[in-house]
Amino acid sequence: MLVKTIAWIGAVIMMAAPFLIDTWQGKALMICGLMCLTIQAVKLRAFNLVLINTISIGGYLYVS
Repeated sequence: MLVKTIAWIGAVIMMAAPFLIDTWQGKALMICGLMCLTIQAVKLRAFNLVLINTISIGGYLYVS
């Protein structure tokens, strides 16, 4: 139940982040959303999504 809740929170954050993506707050939201969704991907053993999310987090950290 906790992973499902975290995943939904991550999804909502990911929907809000693009509207602020040109700011550091938008990038921080994107990183938080990806982290939340990565937790779900690990539980589902969807390692392709874990890799995509991890690389995306690194990209947003690099650009910030």
